[in-house]
Order: sequence, then structure tokens, then C-alpha cells
Amino acid sequence: MPPKKVRAVFERLAAANPAPTTELEYKTPYQLLVAVILSAQATDKSVNLATRTLFQDAGTPRKMAALGEDSLVPYINRIGLYKSKAKNVVAMSRLLLERHGGEVPGDRESLEALPGVGRKTANVVLNTIFHEPTIAVDTHVFRLANRTRLAPGKDVGEVEEKLVKVIPPEYRHHAHHWLILHGRYVCKAAKPDCPRCLINDLCEWPEKTAG
Repeated sequence: MPPKKVRAVFERLAAANPAPTTELEYKTPYQLLVAVILSAQATDKSVNLATRTLFQDAGTPRKMAALGEDSLVPYINRIGLYKSKAKNVVAMSRLLLERHGGEVPGDRESLEALPGVGRKTANVVLNTIFHEPTIAVDTHVFRLANRTRLAPGKDVGEVEEKLVKVIPPEYRHHAHHWLILHGRYVCKAAKPDCPRCLINDLCEWPEKTAG
């Protein structure tokens, strides 16, 4: 997609939603980190349903570590991959206490050294908490970047690299939230709502729906 088109895409997304943010519910950086770990291959809605109760009982690293893996499972057993996520969340909480005094670190290397934290999770935390212009590429962003030809790539790493290069710097901080929300509610996987899409005329997908 030509640079002029790319700029127009983000101008429109910004005008429609000037201050986008995550739909995950949290009150502290630690709670966001836990929620993002739990959200892998799960919906934000299902994660929020679980964490509303979980964070009342174990909303800090110390309380989560004390809760333990077996006791965490009942809170999150409706979320996909809950057993491995329970193991990672408890191990992450203990490591956070040991290495960082219970505080979420603000650098990628330290974040990605925590159990259950990969590049996408680190990108969300760095962007949302530390206001870095990182771009987390989930399934929605990957689909949208390829479908529109905004930043086509064969894997999430390639798409992320291209998005960082093509998105104008002034839009980079909010870019992944705009793309996630647009992919989640408009440019959906099974039935994209092209007639309602505010970047329809800029999108280069040849199979646009008529209604």
C-alpha cells in the first residue's frame, strides 16, 4: 500500500477513535500483564469474566504466588489453555517478586524473561503501560495487515516489522489498538463488514463484501 494511502488509513482511524485502549480490564500494570497472558487464544470477554473475581482475591504478585497453581485453576478454567496459563502466571508472579520487587519491568528483555511472556505480550505491556510505540500483532492485526495489503507478511514477525516501517510515527503509539479493534468488530475473519468499513476505499482486498 502506498505511503499516502497508509497515512489516510490512520488519519481516519484516529479521527473515529482518538484515544483507543485495550478492552482487557485491569487496575495495575501487574493485572494487565496477567490479563494479557490469559488472553492468548482466548477472547478479552472471557478473560474479563475470570479476572473480575480473580483480581479481587489475588490482584498482586504476592497474593497470586501465595494462591498457587492448583487454586488458580478454578478461576480461569473456562479460558483456553488454562492449565499452562495457571502455571505461567504463578511462576511469573514469583519471578517478578524475586527479580523486580513485584514491579512490572519496563524493558523488553526483562519482560520476555518472565514465564508466559512472549513478544506480543511484551509489546502490549510496553505500549499500554510504558507508552512505547510498539505494535502487538495478534490474529486480528495479522489478518487486517494482509487483507488490506497494509503490511502483508507470512508471519507475525514480518508483519510487525513492516507495520513499524510503514506507519507514520505520530500514529504508531495507538496503531495496534486501532487495528485490533477494527479487525475484531469490522474486518472480521469469517464475515468482514466491508460496507461499514471506514477505510473501504483504501483497502486493496479484492474480495470485499457487498453487504
